[in-house]
Amino acid sequence: MNIEELREYCLRHPLVEEGFPFGPDTLVFKVKGKIFLLTGLDNDPLQFNVKCDPEKAEALREQHSCVLPGYHMNKKHWNTVVVDGSVPNRLLKEWITDSYNLVAKIKK
Repeated sequence: MNIEELREYCLRHPLVEEGFPFGPDTLVFKVKGKIFLLTGLDNDPLQFNVKCDPEKAEALREQHSCVLPGYHMNKKHWNTVVVDGSVPNRLLKEWITDSYNLVAKIKK
């Protein structure tokens, strides 16, 4: 997954807005005025922060070396995902959708 694929996937979700509230280097995606994903445009490899259920957040960190406590975020509720090729895009998209659903309060 690259930055354009990430952006396109985020924008597929209903009511999503993108912007740069923290400056020109940090792309933010919101639903209902609340952030569900943010990413630095200068990161190599790509990495992004997503909201996560606290128990699942810890489990993902234990299972995947590319999942870290949320950088500059509440580490209980946010993960930083480094897109290093160690997990398939399918999982990355699942984690993005989970974050979107948590913020939008959409139940599965």
